[in-house]
Amino acid sequence: MKIVGTCATRPIARPFLKVIPCAANLLRMTRIFSLLFLASVLLACNTTKVVNKVDVMDLRTVMTGSFDSSLQASVKEDYYNIVLHMEPIWLDKPGNWLYVEQAVAATADEPYRQRIYKLEQTGTRKFVSRVFEMPDPERFIGAYDDPDLLNVIGPEQLTEREGCAVHLKYEGEGTYRGSTKKDKCKSSLRGATYATSRVSITRAFVQSWDQGFNAEDEQVWGATEGGYMFMKQVKE
Repeated sequence: MKIVGTCATRPIARPFLKVIPCAANLLRMTRIFSLLFLASVLLACNTTKVVNKVDVMDLRTVMTGSFDSSLQASVKEDYYNIVLHMEPIWLDKPGNWLYVEQAVAATADEPYRQRIYKLEQTGTRKFVSRVFEMPDPERFIGAYDDPDLLNVIGPEQLTEREGCAVHLKYEGEGTYRGSTKKDKCKSSLRGATYATSRVSITRAFVQSWDQGFNAEDEQVWGATEGGYMFMKQVKE
């Protein structure tokens, strides 16, 4: 008669010989599970390090490109098809600078907003996008296609929009979210006294919700049901 089981290899008359193989197998299995657990811990630690290692260059990369809100406009009649371009400039100067241009798609050569952003890292996963205006912006229309147009001016000629910086936090998987400080960005557009901006940035899209409020905190301009969704366009 033989013992039923994976460890039974000899007659039942000599059971003490079968204890040793079973114990050895148990010891091997314990070591394997211990190694697997250790590997999972090390992998988790390594993943955390990768997530926390993001820097301002990664932010600049996901922001760079041409975007539009045509998909959103096709399903929501209250939203226009807006084109958004962001392109790195002044690569030979200190700092990380982006030229930004926005226009209604139907009149793309007549942008209603031209800005220069300066991207800065303020913490392990924290960033700020400072907003600047440039002198005579009309002469730089289309500079996203020809960044050298902006070489005739420099950072010292820009005017910062105080209080309008967007403070961002990296949330992993190439995603950043943030906003302006509540009522610090002054605005006089359409009776407003201040403006706010809430932003989400990913590898596939930029969502921006800009709103203007009067002294009574009543909204006087901007979308009311959510931000504009700008999908990144693939260059052909």
